This record gives sequence, structure tokens and C-alpha cells, in this order.
Amino acid sequence: MASIEENFPRGGIQKKPTETTGKKTKPKFEQDNLFDIHHEEQTQKRKRSEGDHRKQKKFKADKKAPAKDIAVSVEPLTIQELCEGMLLLGCIKEVTVFELVISLPNGLTGFVPVTQISDAYSELLSKQVTQGELLEDLNSLSDLYSPGMLVRCAVTSVEKSADGRRSIKLSINPKNVNRGLNASALTSGMLLSGFVSSVEDHGYLIDIGVRGTHAFLPHQKARSYIKAVKKGSDLKIGQSLNCLIEEVKNEGRVVRLSADRSEVSASIATEQQNWTLSNLLPGLVVKARVQKVAPLGISLTFLSSFTGIVDFMHVDPEKSTNYSPNQVVKACILSTHPTSKVVHLTLRQAFLHPGGSPNQLSNDRMGAVVEESTVKAFYKQFGAVFELDDGMLAFARLKHLSKTRKSFKPAAFKAGCKHKCRIIDYSLMDEMCIVSLKHQIIEARFLRYQDIHTGDVMQGKVVSLKPIGMHVKVADGIKGLVPSIHLADVILKQPEKKYSVGDEVRCRVLECNPAEKKLFLTLKKTLVQSKLPVLSSYEDAEPGLITHGFVVCAREFGCIVKFYNDVKGLVPKNELSSEPISCPDKVFHDGQVVKVMVLKCEPQQGRLLLSFRLSSRPVPEGRTECTPKKKQEVKYQIGEMVDVKILKKNENGLEVSILEDGDDVIAWLPTVHLSDFVANSKLLWHCLQEGDVLPRVMCLSDKGDRIILCRKSAVMSAVQEEQVVRSFSEIQPGVLLTGYVRKVMPFGVFVEFPFGVTGLAPKVSMSDKFVTDTKDHFVVGQTVIAKVMSIDEEKQRVLLNLKVSECSSGDSAAESFSLLSQYFKEMEEIKNLLRRREESGLAQSFCELVPGKELQLVVQDVTEDGSALFSGSCVRGWTVTATRYHLGGKKVVHGEKAKGLVLHVDAIASKVHVSLREELLKKRAKQRLTKNSQHPAIVQHITEEFAIVSLLDSGWLAAVPIASHFNDTFRFDSEKMKVGQRIYATLKMVKANDLGFVLAVQDPTKKNVFVRDRKESETALEETLAAAVKHSLSLGDIVTGTVKSVKPTHVTVAIDDKLTGSIHASQILDEVPIHSFPTYTLKAGQKVTARVIGGRDVNTHRYLPITHPHFTRSVPELSIRPSEIEGKVETVRDDTHEKLGPYNIGQTVTCFVRKYNIVKNWLEVEVTPEIRGRVPRLLLSLNTKVLKHPEKNFKNGQALSATVTGTDATETNLFLSLTGIQSLEPGTNTVGVVAKMIPHIGLTITLPGGKTGKVSIFHLSDKYTESPLSDFKIGKVVRCCILSNENGKIQLSLRQSRLNPKNSSKVEDAEITSIKDVKKGQLLRGYVKSVTPSGVFFGLSASLLGRILFQNVSPYFVQKHSLYEKYLPEGKLLTAKVLDVNKNENHVELSLLPEDTEMPSVLPESLGLPRYGAEEEKREEEKREEDNKEKKEKVKRKRKQRRVNSESEQEAKPKKRKLSPADENDSGIEVYYREEEDGDQEGEAAEEKSKIKKCGEFPRLQVSTGFTWDEDINALEVPVLNQKEESSESEEEEEENLQSKKQTKKEKELEKQKKEKELCKLEAALMDPSRQPQSADDFDRLVLSSPNSSILWLQYMAFHLQATEIEKARAVAERALKTICFREEQEKLNVWVALLNLENMYGTEETLMKVFERAVQYNEPLKVFQHLCDIYASSEKYKQAEELYHTMLRRFRQEKSVWLKYASFLLKQGQTEATHRLLERALKALPTKEHVDVISRFAQLEFRFGDPEHAKALFESTLNSYPKRTDIWSIYMDIMIKQGSQKEVRDIFERVIHLNLAPKKMKFFFKRYLDYEKKYGTTETVMAVKTAALEYVEAKSSLADT
Repeated sequence: MASIEENFPRGGIQKKPTETTGKKTKPKFEQDNLFDIHHEEQTQKRKRSEGDHRKQKKFKADKKAPAKDIAVSVEPLTIQELCEGMLLLGCIKEVTVFELVISLPNGLTGFVPVTQISDAYSELLSKQVTQGELLEDLNSLSDLYSPGMLVRCAVTSVEKSADGRRSIKLSINPKNVNRGLNASALTSGMLLSGFVSSVEDHGYLIDIGVRGTHAFLPHQKARSYIKAVKKGSDLKIGQSLNCLIEEVKNEGRVVRLSADRSEVSASIATEQQNWTLSNLLPGLVVKARVQKVAPLGISLTFLSSFTGIVDFMHVDPEKSTNYSPNQVVKACILSTHPTSKVVHLTLRQAFLHPGGSPNQLSNDRMGAVVEESTVKAFYKQFGAVFELDDGMLAFARLKHLSKTRKSFKPAAFKAGCKHKCRIIDYSLMDEMCIVSLKHQIIEARFLRYQDIHTGDVMQGKVVSLKPIGMHVKVADGIKGLVPSIHLADVILKQPEKKYSVGDEVRCRVLECNPAEKKLFLTLKKTLVQSKLPVLSSYEDAEPGLITHGFVVCAREFGCIVKFYNDVKGLVPKNELSSEPISCPDKVFHDGQVVKVMVLKCEPQQGRLLLSFRLSSRPVPEGRTECTPKKKQEVKYQIGEMVDVKILKKNENGLEVSILEDGDDVIAWLPTVHLSDFVANSKLLWHCLQEGDVLPRVMCLSDKGDRIILCRKSAVMSAVQEEQVVRSFSEIQPGVLLTGYVRKVMPFGVFVEFPFGVTGLAPKVSMSDKFVTDTKDHFVVGQTVIAKVMSIDEEKQRVLLNLKVSECSSGDSAAESFSLLSQYFKEMEEIKNLLRRREESGLAQSFCELVPGKELQLVVQDVTEDGSALFSGSCVRGWTVTATRYHLGGKKVVHGEKAKGLVLHVDAIASKVHVSLREELLKKRAKQRLTKNSQHPAIVQHITEEFAIVSLLDSGWLAAVPIASHFNDTFRFDSEKMKVGQRIYATLKMVKANDLGFVLAVQDPTKKNVFVRDRKESETALEETLAAAVKHSLSLGDIVTGTVKSVKPTHVTVAIDDKLTGSIHASQILDEVPIHSFPTYTLKAGQKVTARVIGGRDVNTHRYLPITHPHFTRSVPELSIRPSEIEGKVETVRDDTHEKLGPYNIGQTVTCFVRKYNIVKNWLEVEVTPEIRGRVPRLLLSLNTKVLKHPEKNFKNGQALSATVTGTDATETNLFLSLTGIQSLEPGTNTVGVVAKMIPHIGLTITLPGGKTGKVSIFHLSDKYTESPLSDFKIGKVVRCCILSNENGKIQLSLRQSRLNPKNSSKVEDAEITSIKDVKKGQLLRGYVKSVTPSGVFFGLSASLLGRILFQNVSPYFVQKHSLYEKYLPEGKLLTAKVLDVNKNENHVELSLLPEDTEMPSVLPESLGLPRYGAEEEKREEEKREEDNKEKKEKVKRKRKQRRVNSESEQEAKPKKRKLSPADENDSGIEVYYREEEDGDQEGEAAEEKSKIKKCGEFPRLQVSTGFTWDEDINALEVPVLNQKEESSESEEEEEENLQSKKQTKKEKELEKQKKEKELCKLEAALMDPSRQPQSADDFDRLVLSSPNSSILWLQYMAFHLQATEIEKARAVAERALKTICFREEQEKLNVWVALLNLENMYGTEETLMKVFERAVQYNEPLKVFQHLCDIYASSEKYKQAEELYHTMLRRFRQEKSVWLKYASFLLKQGQTEATHRLLERALKALPTKEHVDVISRFAQLEFRFGDPEHAKALFESTLNSYPKRTDIWSIYMDIMIKQGSQKEVRDIFERVIHLNLAPKKMKFFFKRYLDYEKKYGTTETVMAVKTAALEYVEAKSSLADT
């Protein structure tokens, strides 16, 4: 019995009171758990007994103990109870790459890391990491496990995260799960969990985690399991199994297992299997007896004496109410606690058969909302169980039953109650749904990653900022990444300044991968707000679709644009813009949002062709951009007026339909655009209703899918009067523009103008006052007038000025009055709108309650501040109030009747402001008011836009504007008007309007709205104010006065003590000398006699006729002109048209300078007292010095003679010119202002009259310069000559030879008008236009381009075109020689060669490029031609000398050829068959020559010796042949034949001898083996003699290519392929490679592929593939090369050289990461025996081209795995000696000499170490190596002795 007691300690039954009270654990509180309970452990571990007798007694006592004494807590499992070592049964919920997600009982979830599967699996993982290669035996977790599989787990830790959540870490390693088992405890019939550790011939070795035990599973016992799981034909290492012990041998050291499904399923744990509480395993099925049924569950006894509990979630739902004590049931163990020994079981049917799996929830149910779920049971500490509509049970934990604990009502969860809930999870181990009743969760848009769709717009909260981007929390458990490129429309360098943790952001889903739980978002405003279709798959990309995307790559070939779900497309270069773009990467940047149109899509290939040119092609029929409304948007231009009908009122504006188009077109009218005045915008929005019609609304812009409208009168006027800028290029500094506030920022205000131009007004330029907070000054949508300060063309930025002093006209009274008039005009429109509705109530009473109306009121209340509230029958629904001031000191009481005067009606707040003051209510005889009269007034009430004042003398109510300008928005408290303040008002409108007001402005002398310079007109005003007295003067009166003051344009005269008059400059002399100052002929104090000719208004300074009603109060206008005093005075007319009538265009007038207006850039002049004029800057003079500073050259008051060019009737202004009427005929000179500078093109010039002209860079000067535009800047005034004026396009020239033909100095670069001006042999200067494959295009004039073939660019041979682009950039100034002129085709061939231009080579000699060989012969040829010309002139006299010269030349040439045959016939196609490319060329030539002589025939070409075929036809020279000599000789012969009749006999004999000698020389030359072939015949002879020499055939091809005869070169290649013997494979391959090169450079992709396919058929395919890859790489066709490499990797997967060649290619491209991935692929594909060599070669490549650190890591990893590979050690040493530090090299040597290698190899390494130290080390280090070697020898000898 003692042994039984020891093996089976009786746990879980009755406990003594002393035992239970002795130890009590503290309650553990839940952080984020399924159940909210405080649990006390009550069961304790039974202590061992000391005596047998005592044990027996206790055992018996236990048996007899009554059931009622048992204290078992039947509660669900909680996270607080979990501890390290606890065993649980779990179900796999999810399988990821690195972990298993496990569903645990009672809604818990745990995680099994990949390292906690089994020891065998972990060893494979470690091996893979160490070797750095993928192992075939290692399978991924998804191959081994699938959701729904039951596993036994052991808790390894319970970790707590920063946010308070707990994470359960588990292990399924049998070493941990079966820790309680030992070999002696194993018996047959036991059900254990095991893992496959190895695969043997007859079965599998299974790891069951029991030390000293080997478990074997035969094949036949595993077949049924393998068939059921469908994971392959064999079990895999790391795969989990439920195994039944069939046989135990050798005391448990050997165990035979069975995994047969039927045997496992039927297994039951019995007492005979000797289970104890220490080794009891979850997942065992036992027979149990019901001990007690409790509300929360059942307690059971099993295996005779063990006690366990079944909580309410694990009771069988079908028998939940049918359990009774002592009933025998089948149960499955769920968990065992290592210390308390509490055992949890389940009675659910799915777990009662081992090897089964629980029921799963269908995917469509997850996240579903259940409208009616019935409460089955409620557990106050845990939650409630519900029955869903489909009969499935669900559980809601306590915190998910209500929003907060306080709002929770237990009464609502009685059995049978129905609730709305949402399924948020499913617990596999409980077979129950987890639901929530929280409203925010039920209504939540996203619950899982599966709920999120591409293109969804969502709100999120910033969680963290990382270098890769920003993490955003979208919902509980759902986080997304915003890549750094997507943080804004532009790339943010410091995103932390824009975003901070906790910020709410609005984002859009770019891509969502629920399987990997990856979510990518964008914050680009354009994408988030885009209404265009979302392109998330290639299938959706139909041609014509317009959508938004973002640029991910801009290269010379175009742009790659990315959309949603990683869909990409290409915008080719020709589709980027309607204008050609040479460098797309400079125009477009990564991350830029663009609008694109789909041109073509191939979904299968994943190819998408796009265009940025949206308007260049029509959309296909039946295809619209977004909605049908889009079709009609094109009809509305910005500025077009339309009538609209209100469809819907939104918070920010009105949705309207445009009436003209049958309500089809929907538009948007923002609230802020309803009026120029903020108050009126609010009021109008408040009063408008759906169905109302608004007339004359302006189209402002088209944004996205709708038209934006505007009703601001100031903006509408600006657009209609063309006082706007339509594009950035039209903006000029100093211009005044009308716009509206777009955004108010702390640093300034963004202002937007019609047509979309936006500018910034910085804080310092916002106001004349100091700006503390920008929001105090401006609000969004407010109308402003802005002055352009500066323009940044590069960044497209405009800086603005909003200061009133800069933006106003200076007449503050007029401006403020116009604002007030407009305000009341809009108010009247609103009232008229309300009247038309014929409604009763507030709308009608608003129309009736006008200021000044008396009301009978009753006092309702008196507030604490002294104000009173009233009521009355006429003001029902309104709040009537009077301030303390307006009670006029009266004490009013509730119910008292009173009479009040309406001051103001606030319709939005429904308030009526009244006054009870006697002075306002007093009846007065209304005086007749006169315009412009001044009155003292008292401020009675102040509103947003105006103040209501009462005139003291008449009692009238008047409205006085508060602001003097749109920008005048801020006042300090000291400047603000106050109620009761006395001001002076000047009446502007004396008839009371419908609102009961007369309109007035505050007296300018008493008002200081803003600070500005005092103007001359104001000074004059002060002087003439005294004249505003009533006088009796009439027209024609003669008066005498004294000159009071002299001003530039007028003289003030004191007529008497009170009356002052004015004499205009034009009224002093009859004949005014030009440039004189008439007013200065008078002196102060001088007596004058004058005649009255009119009168001037005191305030407006306008000229008044005698009939004007205010003439008697005007300032008399006088004249002292003799003709006026003596003659008859004509009545001055007030009509503007009549005033300007006498002035005709072309008429000359005398005018007087008033001032130069810097802002408007015109000179303001006065012609007569009443007529003014303007002279634009460009019409002031033809002298550019004068125009540079016109304000300095024209003095105020100066008399000028001007020509009338036009009239402006609206402003009584004449348009004048001081240079006459400008003609823009070709040949005339004029002046202009530089408006735009276009690099490498020229200038745009603004001309007089507003027209523009273009100046080419060839017409900027008579001498071309390297930087032709450097002397110019925008705004510079220049003189120009008109070249042509056709179709409105004006071409100009700034050449001095054009402007001053007579005085012009020498013209260095003559003007070229056409190809006729170009002569052969001429040297010309010009600018490089472009570098193309066909040559360099060179600009000679604006209309003429020349071409320079590459062989004429430089004497050096260039392989890569990029070198030309570097040294010949666009716009480079060069000198070129004309080689040929083809006037028919308008072609000019040029040369830049130094011998032609006598200028240095464009490519420096320092580049070390090879020279063309034909250059010296060319010079010799020219010399011969010159000699020939001389000979023709003096044939007789110098015949003998000519023959001698000819002979000497023929002798000299072979000598030259002997020196350098290779250079002389270098075709420009490098044909190297020598090994050293960088050796001395003469040496190479000599070597080559000796080879040729030695062999007797041309040598065979071996590609491996360094042969390259250059692909550049542009670098080829035209060959220089003996034909030149022959032609010169034939010319001589012709001459001599002509003169043969005159030759003597002796001369004929000499001629015959000469011919014989020449023939001998020619024969000798043909026999010379060193002679280079010079013609096609020569080559034909050579290839006949050596038909198998590929080098001869290649030279023959090169000969044809020099002459650009591509077809002949192809024919030679084909001939060679037919001629060369089939056994000469290498020779044939050389020709194939040459043909591939030829097609690559001069053929098409199609012809190249045809040759390639043939080459593959006739040669070894791998070699052909490799050669074509090299050709692609050398010609920089990297994309094609990469595609070909991918093909090779598929076709030659087992070839090591292919992987290495591709790795070298990738590393040269800088793609290090791709190389690392390639190595992984290579190791998978290649046999294991090749792995070490491949890793070594990859590491060597990494050292040369990639990352040395990664290369070191590869070597180290290889040598750790294969320490005895001495070849790898040697390579590693060699590389590190070259590249590493001495310390690193010594470390390697030290490691090697301590290896256990063969003595011969150790000797080799010691010798290398010693050599290294002798070369780089010191005496001490050398001695240290010797000592180490001696120690090694001694150790070996001693070992041999033993």
C-alpha cells in the first residue's frame, strides 16, 4: 500500500481544516481577461506521510469522508491562475511564419514561438541559420500544422505589456509537456503527445520528451493518420502526433507506438496506466463520476480518487440540466495546475475522442451583428451566456455587457431577455462565440483586417513615428503603417513637426493583407479626398479610366505610377506632357500625386500603359471619368455667370444645380463665398432655403468632381475686368490682386486668387499694426486685396503684402463708402428674397423692423448689467434688448410700458437692439440733408461691419463704415469706436435706404484708420479747407489775389481773407516750353489777376461745373493765361465723354508730371485741371537708361509733349505716349521688359501695348557667350529690333548689328537666317542642342540645326553615350566646321575635330580614351590635295619634282604602317585578341605583327582573351583607303593625257618607267603579310586564304560598319557562318556574338531576338545566353539583361556559373539585398556539394562590388561549418590581406594555425603566416610565429611518441 501511496498521491479530495487555513494566496486581479473575478486557491498539495500505517489510515479516512464536506471551487479558468509549468489542452487557431496562435479554455489565447515546437525542429532551425542555406528537411509551420488541431501545451511565461495586457507564452515541446513522466512510469495504453524527430527506413523516431526512452512508430501504424491529415506521403520532422503506447521494452527504454486514428480515438486513461497528479496530461479522456452540481459547474471524481471541476462553459449543452450526483460520464482533461493540482475537465462531445477537433465558426459569421440574441444564463462575476439566432451559444464577458460599469443593469440580463450583439471572436476550446453588446463595437466599421477594403477612408490615431513611416491605430487590434513617402502630398523631412503621438488623422487604405495582418495607409490629401475611381487591380483598368496615382520612379524613359494594391503602370516619355520633357526626373518627384488616364492594360502580364495628357485624347464612348455630370463640366469657364437652384444646405455651404442645363450639373457654393462680408455670408446662408434660386453666380474653379461657385462681388468684378492672373507666369511684382483667405497659419496667411494661383502673406506683411496672433486679423474665406511682393519661379511661390498702406488707393473715404454701399445693397437683396416668399413670422417681421422705427414695448426683465429685455406684439419671436446706455438713465420695472427706437436687427441671433433715449425719440422737423455735408454725430450702436450714429443737428440715423478697406480688419481697443463717442460724419447718400439709414463716412481729419505717408493732395486739402466757405463767384469773374504757395502742378491763391483759389499748371502760360516748370514762374507773395474758370470739390478734388449745386461751396479754379483773361470763357461740361471728346488718337498734347506710380508702372500726368492722363513705362522713352529709373528722370510739374493713344471714359483718363504711336512692323526698333527667361531657348519680352515677343539665344548679342542669359534678369529694360510679326507671334533681336547697323562694331558671330548663309568649310559657333543615338545636334540659329556624327565629335573612340552627354551638355558653346551642306534636305554636317576647328578636343585627353586610326591619313590626304592643286597650275615646270614627291609619299606610308598597323586600321570597333588591354599600344602592335608573321595566316580569335565588340556606330570613322592615292594619280594621268601631244620622246620614256616601278611596288605591297586590307577586294582575298579565321571576318564587318553599310556587314556575317568549318565552334561563336552586337546597336529588338534564337540553335545555348547578357550590360540595357538572367535561372538552374554571373551583375548595379536573396535561391537549386564553392564565390564578389562586412560573415559562416576546407581559408586570407586590417588578418592566421589539420597543410599556413609577418610585421611578431610553429612541431612529436 505504501508503494501505491507513493506512486498515487491522492490529490483533489477532502482537505483538513488546518491545511486549508494554513496557506492562502493573495487574490490576483485581472488586467485584460475574459473573466473579472477574485479567486482564492483552496486545494493544497498533499504532504507525504512518514509511516505506512499512518498513510493507510489517512487513505481510509479519505474514502469515508462525506460529500458535503468537500470544498471545491467550481470556477472558470482565469489568466491569474496560469503559472509556469501549467499544462493545458489547446486548439491551433492561426498559423504564422514564426508562431502558432493557440485557443485555450475559457476564452484565453496563447502563443507558441517557432523555437518551442520540439528539439529536433529547433536543431534544424539552428542548422539553417548557421549554414545560411535552406534545408530540404525543414518544413514551415504551415506545412506541419493547420487550424483546428488539438495540442498539449505547457505555459512558459505570462508577460505583461506596457499597455497592461498579458501575453501567454506556451511550449508544445514534449520535453516540457511530458516533464512528469519517466521511463519506468510508461505503460502500454498510455496516450502521449510526440513529435517526429527523424525519418527511418521502417518508420519514424518519435520524441516523447522522456529522458532515456527511444520511441518508434512503425510505418503501418502511421498510415491512417498520414492519410487523414493530407500533409504529404510521409510524416515530417517537427510534426505533432497523438501516440498510443503499444509495447514497452527494457524497462521503458524502448517504446513502440501507434498513431492509428481508430485506436487513438478509442483510448481511455485507466487506473492500470498508473497516472499520478504529477504526470497527468491534458487531452486524456477519463471516466468520471459526478460529485456535485453547482450553479457555475460540476465537480467530478475520476481515476478512482482524483477530483476535477467542469465550469459552466464546458458542460455538454445538450445535457446541461440533466446531471445528477454519482452519474458516470466521459470527460476530457483540459488543464492541470503544477502546484495546486486543480484539474479542469470538459464534457463537450468534440473532446471526448482523442485526435478529433472542435467545431469551427464559418468565416461569414465572424463580425456579424445579431439583432436578437436570447440570454441563457447570467453569472454576475463573469458575464452572460446567450443563444444566437442560429442556435449557437455565445458568451459575453462582464465588461462587454455595457458601456461602463455604472451603466450596467443586471436586471436586463435575466434568462429570456433579448439583446443586440456582435460576434467579435470565437473560442475553439469552448465552442462558443465571444460577443459584445457595446454600442461602439456593434457600430464599429472595422473589427478585423478582413473588414478593411482597399480605398476605404478611415480615421486613425498616431501611435509612433519611425524612420520607415508612421504607425496609426485604426481600431482595437488593428494598426497600419503610413510609409514615409505617404505622410503628405510632399516629402516631409521632419514629420515629427507635423505629427505627434495621439494626433487624429484621416487616412486611406492603400493595401490590406489580412493573412499577414499588414495594412498600408496614405495621408496624401489629394488621394484621401479624391472622388475618382479606386484602381486596385489590373482588371479594373479599362482604357479611358481617369484616376489618381502617385509617382514611384521618374527616369529618362518616363514615370512609373503606383495605385492601390501595388498596381503599377508606366507613363512613357511621350505621354508625360503635351510639351516634350527631356528630363522627367527633374519635373516629377517620387511620391508626387498625379492624375492619369489608362491607355492600355494587359491584366495577365500585369502591364499597364498610362498617360498624363488627359485632354489630348477623347474618352471612349460610354466611358466617363466619374459621373455623367463630368461631360458637361467643360462648358463652364472660370468667370462665367450662371443661375443656380439650391438643392441642399450643408454646414459649410450649399449644394446647387445649374439651371441652364436642366438641373443636371451639380455645383458647390461654399458659405464663405456667398458674400464679400462675413456677416452677410452667415445671414444669407441662414435665410436661404432648398428650392431658392440665386441669380448671377460665378464659376470659380473645378476641383475634383464638382464645380466651385462664388458670389463675392469683388472677386467677380476682378475676373470680369480681367484684373486677374491666369497662371503663375503672368504674376508681376507690385500687382494688386483680389482674392480670398485660403488658410490662416501662425506664420502668415495663404491667399487664393481666381484660376488657382495661391500666395503667402507672411506675418510681417499682414498689417500695418503689430501682429500678435494671425487669427485676430483674418478669417478663412474673407475677401482681401493683396499686393505681390516677390516671386520664386523655381519653387513656384508668391509672397504677398496685405498692409492697407500698400494695397489701398489712398482715398480711404471713397473705399470705405463703396464697402458700405455694397454691404447694404446685399442686405436689400436678402430682404427682397424674404419678401418674395410671402411668409409670416420672423422673416416678414425682419423686413418690417427697420432702424428708426418706433415700437410700443413692455419691460420683461432687467439684467444685472443694467440692460433691459422687452416684449411686444410687433416683435413676437424676437429678443428685444436695450443696453444700460440706451435706457437713458430711466429706471424701468417689469411690466412697464415703454417706447423704443429700433437701432439694429440681428436676424441670425433673432435680436432687436432698441434705444429709449429721449434725444432719439424726440420728434424733430427733418432737415433736408445735402451730400458731402459734415455733421457732428453720436455713436449709438456698433455691428461687425458698420456703426449706427445719430446726427446731432437733425436726429437722422446714419450708418458709418468701420473698415476703410477689405484688409482693414484689426483695431486696438484704443482705436475702436465706442457707444456714446462723438465723431464727425460726412454724408455720402442723403436719401434713407430701405434699411432706414443715410450713409456717411467718418470725417478723414478726425479718423486715423492706418498710418501712411501724407500725400501732397492731403496737404493741399488742408490749405484749401478754408476755401470751403460759401462764395458768390461765378464763371468768368476777374479776381485779384496773392500767391500763397507754389506746388508742382498748381498754385494756391488767396483771393481774400477767407476765400482761396487754385491755378493749374496748364492755366499759367499760353505757350508752354517743353520740359519747363510753369508753376515755378510764380513766387509766393506775388500779386496775380486771374479769371474764374470752374470750381473744385473740397473733399474729392473733382472739377465742378458752374451748374453744380455745390459750386458755391467749391474751391474756385482760376486761370492767368493771357488768352483766358482777355477772351470769352466757355462753360465747362461735366460729361466725361464730352470732356475727352476733343482728344483724338494721334493728337499731341502738353501735359504736366504729377507723379510716377511705382506700383502700376506708369507716369501720372495732368493735361488740364479736370483731365488726367497716364503714360505706361514702355512709352516714356526709347532710352533704356531713362526707363531703368523713370521716377528720377521725370520731375513733378515738368511739362511734357505727349501723343494720345486712347481714352478711358470711366476714369476720365487719357492714355498717352512720349514716344509717339509705336509700330510693331518688322525692322523697327522698340523697347521692352524681360518677362521670362527660358534656359537654352531665350527670353520672353513684354512690348509696349501689352504684347509679348520672343528672343532666341542666337539674337541676344553679336557675340555668343557660354552663359547667354546671365546678363539678363526679369524686369530688365532692353532695346530690341522686330524681326517678324506674323499671326500674333513676334520675333525680336537684341543684336547691336540690328539695333545700330551703322555704328555697330565687328560682328563675331554672324546672323544665320537660312541654310543659304552656310558654306562648306566655314567655321561657325553655336550651342549644343541635344545628344541622340544618331549624333550630336548643334544649333546654328533659331531655325537651323546641324548634325555632328560621333566620329566627327572627337578623335577619341567613346563606348558609352553618357560620356558625350556629360561633356556636351545642352547649351554648351562650341566652334564647328561645316563639312557638307545639303540645301535640298536642309541638312548641315559639322565637325568638332581639333584639326578642323583648331580648338581643343571636346573630350579631354586625361580620359585615356583610344584614338581613331584614320586621322593622320586624313591630314595626309588633305596635304596631297593641296599639292595636286599646285601641280595643276605648274605642270611643265614641276613635273619632275612632282614625281619625286609622289614616290617619297608612297615610300613613307608603308613605314608608317609598320610602326603601328593596329592603330592605322582601327575601325572604331575594338578587336582585341591580346590579354593586356592597358599595356603600351606599340608593344601590342609589335606583338600582333610578330604573331601574324609567325603563323603565316591570321590567328584564330579566342573570346576568353578579352575580345570585345563595341556597339557604337556613332564612334566609327570612315576608312581611309589607297583610293585617295589612286584618285590623285588618276587626276595626274588625265592632265598628262591632255598634254600628251606636247610631251617629248624622252618624257614618254620616263613616264613608262615610272608606271612600271609603281606596278612593282603595288605587287610587293600585296605580297607583304603585314599589309592591312584597304578595300572589300582585299578582305575577300584574305578570307579566301584563311576562311576559318573569325578575326578576319570581324574586321571585314567592321570595314562595312565604318561606312555605315549595315546590310553589307550583316551579309558578311552570314557569309562567315556558312564558310567557317562546322568543327571550329569557337570561331563560329565569335561571329554569332558579333552579329548579336550588330543587331543590338543598329537593329530592332525583333531582329536581335531572331539572331539570338538562331544562335542558340547552332551553339551551346549557355554561352550564347551569357554573351547576350554581357552585350545588354555593356550597352546599359539593364532591364533586358535582368529579364534574360531570370530566363537563364529557370533554364540553367543547375549551372553554377549562371548564378555567379547574375550575382556579379546585381552587385555592379548596387542591388546588394537582391544578391543576398539570390544566394538563398542558388543554394536551394544547386547540389549540396556545390554549396561551399558557391558561397565562397559569392563572398568574393561581395568583397569586390558589394558589402565587405556581409562577405566576411559569409566566409566566417562557411569556415565554422567546414573548418578543414583549406582552399576557403586561403581565399579568405588573400582577400583580407588585400582589404582587411592587420588585426583581422592576424586573427585569421591565429585561428588557422590552431586547427587540427594534416602537417603538410599546417606547414603551408605557418609559412604563409611567417611571410606575412616578414612583410608587414615586426621582429617580435616574426619570432612569435616561429615560436608557435616550434610548439606545433613539438606537440606533434610528443603525440607521436605516446
